[in-house]
Amino acid sequence: MAGTDDAVATDDDALYVLTAVLLTPAKFPSVLGDDYPEACAALGLPPLAAGYGLVLGQDSAGARWTVVTDDVSLVAVAIAAWDCGMEYDLSPGERTVVAGLPGWPLAVAVAAPGVPAPHDPEPDPEQPDLVPLSPPPSDTWGPAQRRLGADEIALQWAVWREQIDDEDFTGVEGDTDGAGVSGATGPQSEPLTGVRRVLAEARTYVETPPPLGRVRSSFASGEARTLRADGPGWSMVARTDDIAFVLMDEEPGEVLPVGRGAELPELLEALDKMAVRPS
Repeated sequence: MAGTDDAVATDDDALYVLTAVLLTPAKFPSVLGDDYPEACAALGLPPLAAGYGLVLGQDSAGARWTVVTDDVSLVAVAIAAWDCGMEYDLSPGERTVVAGLPGWPLAVAVAAPGVPAPHDPEPDPEQPDLVPLSPPPSDTWGPAQRRLGADEIALQWAVWREQIDDEDFTGVEGDTDGAGVSGATGPQSEPLTGVRRVLAEARTYVETPPPLGRVRSSFASGEARTLRADGPGWSMVARTDDIAFVLMDEEPGEVLPVGRGAELPELLEALDKMAVRPS
């Protein structure tokens, strides 16, 4: 988290930086879309290969702003420093600022001291149709909430994995002909068709690469990798040495574990080989 003394110029005002996130093919706020081009489109940005940094803060009137910079390295260094509990003055150069967007696409739990409470800026008379960015509601279920749920599983893998007993899996786990889904989250027969569809669609990615960022690979403990795959109406989180979890738009709030079986390891290995990785 940035110190609130940090400020970056935007137009004639200053932005008091609260936090920042990366928007790159390998790491982007999944709340914005199933893949990198879709996430960029949600912000009206072209999908540059190098990506962007998103700096979230408030101006002197307390209004929420998201500053987009193409200085990805600067934002990445700032995030790494904050994660280590270190101070870092995140001040993108004026020439690197691509856009200043009203609102925040993500929920931010802190506010800048000494300024009014966070609020949307006044409408721009020159852009009356420009709607301020806002995080998705938490009381409904849809694509954004499904992706956020998958994010949480990836971050808390050990917690979710501890809830699953390998003996609970039945059928041919990880096989598109009979996905082994634990009955811990609901009747097993109801989601099987959907899980088989998800696995089948994930297999097509191996033969026909999907839009950039649909499949991402990140570090995990040991020699394993954490895989994240998304598609129309579904998200999957897996470890290359373990099981997978599937979430679907059609199953609100359900987290469906898929056992390794005979075919899932091969699928995960193939997806990992073609996945986008952090540089």
